[in-house]
Amino acid sequence: LGSLLFSAGAEGKAPFPYVKATAFHVMPETHSDESGYFSLSEGLDGNLHIGTTKYGHNAYLVEFDPRKGQQRIVLDAHRSLGLDTKGYAAQAKLHTRNHVGRSGKVYVGSKQGYATEEDKEKNIQYPGGYVLAYDPRTGEVESFGMPMKGQGVIDVVSDELRGNLYVVTCEDQHWMRYDLAARSYHELGPMLTPYATTLVDAKGRAHAITRDFELAEFNPATGKVRTRPIMVGGRKWTRANNHSIPTWQIAADGRTAYLILMNDPSLLAIDLASKGPTVKATSHGKMIKGSKPDSRCALTIAPDGTVYTLVRVDNETGFGKGYLHYLLSFQPKGRKMRNHGVLAVENPDFFDFSRKKKWTHGYHTLPDGTLTPLHAHMALLAARDGTLYATILYPFTLLKIEAFKPKA
Repeated sequence: LGSLLFSAGAEGKAPFPYVKATAFHVMPETHSDESGYFSLSEGLDGNLHIGTTKYGHNAYLVEFDPRKGQQRIVLDAHRSLGLDTKGYAAQAKLHTRNHVGRSGKVYVGSKQGYATEEDKEKNIQYPGGYVLAYDPRTGEVESFGMPMKGQGVIDVVSDELRGNLYVVTCEDQHWMRYDLAARSYHELGPMLTPYATTLVDAKGRAHAITRDFELAEFNPATGKVRTRPIMVGGRKWTRANNHSIPTWQIAADGRTAYLILMNDPSLLAIDLASKGPTVKATSHGKMIKGSKPDSRCALTIAPDGTVYTLVRVDNETGFGKGYLHYLLSFQPKGRKMRNHGVLAVENPDFFDFSRKKKWTHGYHTLPDGTLTPLHAHMALLAARDGTLYATILYPFTLLKIEAFKPKA
């Protein structure tokens, strides 16, 4: 196999299929270091919203109109909050996985950047992050205050029907509930895993993964929290190391959560409605085999129920070097796993790479001339029309993948 792959590479033909994508450089004035995280969502009007990071200065929410290919700023964190802080005290990141409520409001949270040597010398402290919501219908931005002093916000999910927001803080992962009627925060109790996110099931129960890799469940009807171990194949699910960061989404049935770890491409299906003292989960096996797998908040569920993920692995094909980012899918009906291929940029002139500036090292060219992401993807989203979107670092890019849209 190795010699065959080497031969294919020598002839200039890729030994894998390509997933073609159109690239859009996210508004450069809204970020520094060509940086952003997994802040990506689709509004009820079909526009996308991308959170950005401008270290030491501010954070923005950018709206992308996929029909026109146009972008604009719709949320300026500091302007919305009446702040003018700089350095480590700035609201430098929108790092939350945006959540769109029933009303159409886009909920995000702000957090700190990194302390420079000057910040440390001046003993600059971060005051804490805020929860914000942008309403596309009115263009207004609403603040829901600071969940916890000194803590940034890594996740916010709305349950407007029951009057709740669920928030996860960082650098310590406190699980918080915001009462929309009382306009107050309350801590739910169990400490969560780093980069934890909340899922709300069909019955309105909120779920999160604890720091011990158990399932925490809050029932708003009773006001109680319970924590249970997750059992996979009769064994207790446990954390392997600090890189075991979960990304999960809830299926249309309102009870099945599909989950993948950053450092393990095994796909789990967790039954959030499990009865008894434990939570049942099924492993569907590894979505891809490869050295040093890396998947960063890149799991999404399409309208037809297909689960899509992005996983980066070492390029051991003999065709080029570095890393390769594969698009993978799982169809629950029939339990079919598929590797669609490596991300490929159709419009490599979307950015002037000849400038050789810092923070423009996130792509590389394969032997056949194909431009493909190198270092880090940061989000994956399936839109309602079946289009897939991904964000890539260095430069900060939105990729649009239309190959999997169903026919009209």
